[in-house]
Amino acid sequence: MSAQPDHAPVPPYAPAPGAPAELLAQLRDCARAEQWVPAFERDWAKALEDSRHSYTLTPLHDVVRAWQVRLATAPAVDTYLDSGRDESGFVDLDDVLGARQ
Repeated sequence: MSAQPDHAPVPPYAPAPGAPAELLAQLRDCARAEQWVPAFERDWAKALEDSRHSYTLTPLHDVVRAWQVRLATAPAVDTYLDSGRDESGFVDLDDVLGARQ
C-alpha cells in the first residue's frame, strides 16, 4: 500500500518568463495607466523582495496572475460602471458580517 495520495493537486500555472514585461507594456497602454503602472511596480517590487526571502517564485507568479485578471476584467467593470446602475440600495458587507479581524 502506498502512502501517496491517489491524485496530486494541480499547482497554479507558472507565467512565462516574459509575462511581467508583457503585462507592464499592456498596463502602460491601458486607460488606467496613470494609476495602474505605479501600483503594479509597487506590487512587483514587494513580491520580488518576498521571493528573495522565501527562495520561491510564488509571490512573483501571484502578482502576475492577479494583474492579468485585473487587466482582463477591466472592460467588463467599465461597462458595468458606465451602465448607470444605482448602487445606493446595497448594504455594506461590514454591516452584515461585523468588523473583520
